[in-house]
Amino acid sequence: MSNNSIAFFIGLFGSVHCIGMCGPLAFAIPTVNNKWWLIVADKVTYNIGRIVTYSFLGLLIGFIGKQLWLSGLQQGVSIVSGLLIIMAACSRLFKVRIKDNKILSSLLSPIKRLLNYALRRHAGHLIVGLLNGFLPCGFVYLALVGAVNTSSPLASARFMFWFGVGTFPLMLLATISSGFIGPVVRRRINKAMPYLMVCLGFWFILRGINLNIPYLSPQIKPSDIQVCH
Repeated sequence: MSNNSIAFFIGLFGSVHCIGMCGPLAFAIPTVNNKWWLIVADKVTYNIGRIVTYSFLGLLIGFIGKQLWLSGLQQGVSIVSGLLIIMAACSRLFKVRIKDNKILSSLLSPIKRLLNYALRRHAGHLIVGLLNGFLPCGFVYLALVGAVNTSSPLASARFMFWFGVGTFPLMLLATISSGFIGPVVRRRINKAMPYLMVCLGFWFILRGINLNIPYLSPQIKPSDIQVCH
């Protein structure tokens, strides 16, 4: 399975969680249009804004990933990424509570203020979607861990783009139908998320071990690393 496919499925399965977390924000965006197709266009614009921000974050973290690849650390990073994902999954399985990071909260407070300002001023669905993409989300962090394992900033941005595309279908349907997935269904799917995360973590570890197994653990050669002159 390719990196882009992995990113898409992280977004697709993670969007069930996103509906519960970001859905209320999407519902709070005022819609001035009465025609159904204009309402749909507004919600599409909101979700496009999220995808643009995710791609931008992928581009930024891709510069870190590129340096790791050029330093020959990509295998170790892949193994560490897998271990971190498994640890995050175990924290959800065993319901381990992690205290809020005050530093992260202080860094994100300007985004939250801008988002509140945009909602009050009716800045539009695109602006709110762009800002919403910067809000903390476990599955966005999970996708960024995957993106840092790519070999270039563009590959990292592409990874996050496909992650955003994966979140698009359910988020669009939810924002149009005001949450068509009930809380019972959402809880059941959320219970399955840690097990999927464990599988993803083991996949990253296998990639880092470099077993020369196509798709599952492909062999990374020095010639695979692209260097710009």
